[in-house]
Amino acid sequence: MAVKPLEDRVLIKPSEKESKTESGIYLPESSKERPVQGKVVAVGPGKRLENGKRGEMSIKVGDTVVYGKYAGSEVEVKGTEHLILRESEILGVIEK
Repeated sequence: MAVKPLEDRVLIKPSEKESKTESGIYLPESSKERPVQGKVVAVGPGKRLENGKRGEMSIKVGDTVVYGKYAGSEVEVKGTEHLILRESEILGVIEK
């Protein structure tokens, strides 16, 4: 199953949850926080503007992005958890 986002939506694969702190302490599953960054897997064509044209997306496939903790909708694609959210819910792009 493949998912193609519509309009200004973006499909993101969240980064793995940390299971160990920087000091080496292993965290139980219940204490792990939801990730707030991930890699863009697919992007929609852009929002349709009033003049009938599509707005250009500022996010592209392969970007690593930061988003709000409770942003988007969870969806399972090929057995892996992903998020679908609007471009406006993305807070920033991590540059390398």
